[in-house]
Amino acid sequence: MMTDSYDDMKHLSRPQYDDFPPMSISDRAAQFSPFAALVGYDDAVAETARLTDSRLELTEDEMSELNTNLNRLLDCLDEQPEIKVTYFVPDEKKSGGRYAEKVGVVRIYDEYSQELVFMDKVRINIQDIVDLIILESQ
Repeated sequence: MMTDSYDDMKHLSRPQYDDFPPMSISDRAAQFSPFAALVGYDDAVAETARLTDSRLELTEDEMSELNTNLNRLLDCLDEQPEIKVTYFVPDEKKSGGRYAEKVGVVRIYDEYSQELVFMDKVRINIQDIVDLIILESQ
């Protein structure tokens, strides 16, 4: 027959002290919760492991084609053509970034900040654009 090593204590009640009030169950449970000595360490490791793209250098031909398409766009802004733009988005936390694509109608070209402003108020800097296509209306 197996006997429990705590049989001699199971019938006893919890000790009560006059100078200390009994601890709540949630406070007692907190004593045994896991302890994270390096708070934020996992986030820092994940951030370091996150990959970013480097900015592409356009060839002269690619730059010439981009400038031609940009000038065509600026000439016909009143017609509100739909365009497709591929552009570089710099990463806020580390060097590099990612490439994104936007399809939409350009509202204005802000000459002061050198940005295309779309109807949905998205702003894209001209320096970040690597490809611009004016979509033909159907």
